[in-house]
Amino acid sequence: MKDEEITSLIKYRMEQAQTALDDADFLLNGERSPQSVVNRAYYAMFYAALALLQKEGKVPSKHTGVISLFDTEFVQKDTFPKELSKNFHKAFELRQVADYKTFKPISIEKAKETVSNAKQFVKSVKGFLNVA
Repeated sequence: MKDEEITSLIKYRMEQAQTALDDADFLLNGERSPQSVVNRAYYAMFYAALALLQKEGKVPSKHTGVISLFDTEFVQKDTFPKELSKNFHKAFELRQVADYKTFKPISIEKAKETVSNAKQFVKSVKGFLNVA
């Protein structure tokens, strides 16, 4: 893949991250379901992580692979703090519960926390990638 294609893909992934984050905020402020809020907040983090991994030329096909490579390539090498990794893992777990285990509802407090964590995650990635 050419450098300009990689740059375009990184930009696209960050746009996806921002859109998902905006959607999470919209849903939260509209008092919609915490499950939907968590889903969009998680995907904001996921798309931002994909942008980072695209820059490294490593893009796995599964969510767990993205999370694992984020940890290996960016957290273990001290590019990002461990707190971002913990929050990414938490968001993934909450999304799994929200999307697939409907018998265990997500609290609005957890949804708010996940949105806050997603904002910090996306902001950190934007700063690292130097994108607006």
